[in-house]
Amino acid sequence: MGNLAKIREVSVRYNVSARTLRYYEDMGLIESTRSDDYAYRLYDEAAIKRLEQILILRRLNISIKDIKRIFNTEGSEVVLDVLEKKVDDIDEEVSLLYDLKKIVLEFIDQIRRLDFERETDVKLLYEKAKDIEAQITNVDYNGNSAMAERFFEVTEKLNDKVPDIMIVRIPKFRAVTSGEMSFEDVFGKFQIWQEAHNDFYKPIIFDAPDFLCENNGRLEWIWRIKDEITADDVAPYEIIEHPGGLYAAAVSIDGDDESGNKVMQKIEKWLEKTNFVIDDSRATSVHMIYVDDEIRKGLGYHQQNFYTPIKLKNGL
Repeated sequence: MGNLAKIREVSVRYNVSARTLRYYEDMGLIESTRSDDYAYRLYDEAAIKRLEQILILRRLNISIKDIKRIFNTEGSEVVLDVLEKKVDDIDEEVSLLYDLKKIVLEFIDQIRRLDFERETDVKLLYEKAKDIEAQITNVDYNGNSAMAERFFEVTEKLNDKVPDIMIVRIPKFRAVTSGEMSFEDVFGKFQIWQEAHNDFYKPIIFDAPDFLCENNGRLEWIWRIKDEITADDVAPYEIIEHPGGLYAAAVSIDGDDESGNKVMQKIEKWLEKTNFVIDDSRATSVHMIYVDDEIRKGLGYHQQNFYTPIKLKNGL
C-alpha cells in the first residue's frame, strides 16, 4: 500500500475519530483511496496534509462552510477575509475581558475601602481579594516561547460556540441494533443494510431516526422500528428494547470531534450546577442529521445532537 495510511492509523495519530474523517470526506474536504487488497479507506500524503490544515482551522473555530470556501478558492483573498473576521471576533473578546477586569478591580477596591480586614472572619476574603488583584494586574500579555501551547488553551477557554442545554424525556422504544462494531463495520456493512431497509421501516425518534453510541472505541448504531417488525425481519441483526429516559440534550453545528467535544464539556459544566448527574447505566448517544446532498452543499455543515443520560443525585 506504499505510503498510504489506514483510517485507524490517521485517527490515532491526529486524535480524530473515523466518524469525523468520514464526515470531512462527505463534505468534500479530503479524499480517500481504495486498494484492491484492503477494503477500508486509505489516505495519501496530500490528504493527510489537507487534514492537518483542517484541524488547525477548526482550532480557530473556523466553520466547515468557510473552510470549504478557502479550499475551493485560488489565491489568498478568501482566507484573508476569513482570518480578518476572526481577528475582529478576538478583538471583541479582548474588549469584554478588559471590561470584566475593570469590574473585578473596582470590586476589590470597594472591599479595601470598607476596611474588611478588621474582622477575623472577613480577613480571609480581603487577603483572597489581594491575591486576585495581583493575578489580574501582573498578567504578561507580551507572549513567550510557549505561544502555541497558550494558543490552544485560550481558544478553548474563549470558545463562544456553547450550546443551550435542554432536558428531554425519550420514551421506551423497540430498535434494531448493529451490536458493537468497529468504525469501519458500522459505517460499512451495517450502514448498507440499514439504507436498504430504511424505506420499509421508516424509523422515527422525534426528529432524529437514529442513535449512535460509543463504548471504548467501538460503536453501536440503533434505529427505531415499527411494532410489527420481527427478529426474522432484521436478521442478521437483533431487536432491543431501548430504555429511553431522561437526557440532557445539546446541539452542535459542524459535526466533527472539535465541536462535539466542546458540547460534551458544556454539558458536564452544566451538570455541576444542577441536581442531576450522569446515569452510567445508559449510553450517551449522538445523532447527526444528514440532509439532501444539494442542500448540504449550500449549508456547508451538519447538525449533531447529543443526548447524555441523566438522573437526580438522590437516585429518584
